[in-house]
Parts: sequence; C-alpha cells; structure tokens
Amino acid sequence: MEQSVREPAEGSAMHELAHDPSSRKRFLKMVGGAGAAGAFSIFLAACGSDDESDTTGASTSEDSGAASTKGDLAIVNYALTLEYLETAFYQDVLKSGQVTDPKIGAAAKMILANEQEHVAALKATAEKLGGPAAKKPKTDFTSVIDAGPDKILETAATVENLGSAAYLGQADKIKSKEVLAAALSIHTVEGRHAALLNFVTGKSITPDGPFAKPASMDEVLKQVKPFLAS
Repeated sequence: MEQSVREPAEGSAMHELAHDPSSRKRFLKMVGGAGAAGAFSIFLAACGSDDESDTTGASTSEDSGAASTKGDLAIVNYALTLEYLETAFYQDVLKSGQVTDPKIGAAAKMILANEQEHVAALKATAEKLGGPAAKKPKTDFTSVIDAGPDKILETAATVENLGSAAYLGQADKIKSKEVLAAALSIHTVEGRHAALLNFVTGKSITPDGPFAKPASMDEVLKQVKPFLAS
C-alpha cells in the first residue's frame, strides 16, 4: 500500500527542505552527506504533518522569527523532559539490582549514557535558543521495578518506542534546520534503542512496519504521566 504523505507545515524546516533543493543539499551535509538523502526522504514520508494550523500569528518577519524560536524552544524542552524521564528510569533500574544478566546490564548502561548525552545536548540547545531549559521532573518507577525484570524490560521497550515516536511527531513543526538536524539524530538513536529492546522482549524490531508512526505531544504525555511523581 502506498504511504500517505501530508504536506509539512508551511514555514517549518521540513517544508523548506522539501521544496528548496539548495537548502536541502546544505542540510544533508549537516546530517551526514549524500548518504543521508534516502534516509531523509523516508523520514519526510513517515512524519508528514498534522491538521493543526500554524499558531504563530506572526505578521512581520521579526515577529515570525521570535515565534519560531519560541516554538522550537517549547519542542526542545518537551524532548528534554522525555530525556530526563528516560535517564531517571535507567538510573533507578540499575540501582535496583533487578538486572542480573550481564548483557542486559551492559546495554542498560550504554543506553543510560546515550540519554545523559541527549540531556546535555538539549539543555545546551534550549539555552542557545534563549532558554530557560526545562527542569528535571520528579519521577517514580517503583511499581515497575518492584514487578521484576520482565516488567522492567517491557517498560524500557515502551519508553524507547514512545521516545522515537515523540521526536517524529514534532519534526514537521521545527523551524530551525539546526534543531531539526539534532532531533533527527536523536530520533535515530532512540529508534535503535527501541529495536534492541523490542528484540529482547520478543517483539518485532519494526512494530509499525516499514514506516515509523509519529506520536503527538498529547499522546506521549498521557503515556508518561504514570511515571511522574505528584
């Protein structure tokens, strides 16, 4: 079946890259050269855009630039909150002693290191956009950890699949090509984490088939809410 592709939001980096060959060429050099062209085409097809209208309300180029920066900052802080949550999850799991398999433990430590670097990069990006960066949320994974290793792995897979879908869900709304390049890079790593954990838990490494499915901010926040401490 042919993949249905919706037009990226006008004014977004995705829209510019889809319609401006010279801009696209510079962007592909930024994210990995000519070899990234095919990957970008698939990424564009997978994320499309939603039916939400542009809410910048900008009437001048100056207003538009300020609104774009504010919108990108909100997306970066949303991603940062998710990365904080993922980091806290792996830290709590490793401290719990519930992971006794050496290979699983090594994988968890590797993923934790990745998430910590994502946090650092997103905090720096938020500050570059004018900040402030999102604060670290309070989390509670007690019920998951107390349920044992199987539940921990299942939750890890859920969290990583959700993280990957979250980045995809915001891609067409990002205005800055630099922020988009960073989001695309992190999205790819989150997808690799998800594939590994899907394999370990006996699930398909590509649960959505050949094209990843994006998740909206509301969908993602609803699913992570149980892990946020009141």
